Amino acid sequence: MGSIVLFGPPGAGKGTQAANIMRETGLPQVSTGDMLRAAIKAGSSIGLEAKAYMDRGALVPDDVILGLIQGRLLEDDAKNGVMFDGFPRTIPQAEALADLTTITHVLAIEVPDERIVERICGRVSCGACGAVYHDVFNNVPSSGCPCGTFIEKRRADDNESTVQNRLHAYHEQTSPLAAWYQERGVFHAVNGDRDINAVSQDLLGLLN
Repeated sequence: MGSIVLFGPPGAGKGTQAANIMRETGLPQVSTGDMLRAAIKAGSSIGLEAKAYMDRGALVPDDVILGLIQGRLLEDDAKNGVMFDGFPRTIPQAEALADLTTITHVLAIEVPDERIVERICGRVSCGACGAVYHDVFNNVPSSGCPCGTFIEKRRADDNESTVQNRLHAYHEQTSPLAAWYQERGVFHAVNGDRDINAVSQDLLGLLN
């Protein structure tokens, strides 16, 4: 099949759709953030190099990230490709990635910004068990959280100002990449402001 790139703004439902894609295709999910944390925890040479940049607040250079990806692509479960989540973020990264693996599908889950703000700013979780609720779409049951001890917890960055900043950064990064992949005939956008199953069907239909 080759490798897949999954795009989507924060709150678009990428996590849910990534799980569906992995289940249907058998491709492993590759998150550069997860790989960096794992390499640092393992104390590998590339992990120590990345940690040195992160400790001084600098961005981890592309060559370090691409080194991690190159190593990941050599693992047995990646022989038929992988699904990239959150990478690439720039055209130079996309160009370098094209030398490491064949990207056959770039899938973008599109959701209007105002809906993203509504989704994220309404999130609330139970500080006792971690169950996630929403002020509009999934209220805490009138009987309380099933764990029996509902402790309301909201993330400090789940506010409109922060979400708008994140969306602005996402659009700035993604727009040039979308055009770059469109020129190569592999970019596909899906309306993510619908029922989860409808979005899944569209994504899997594109892959098939």
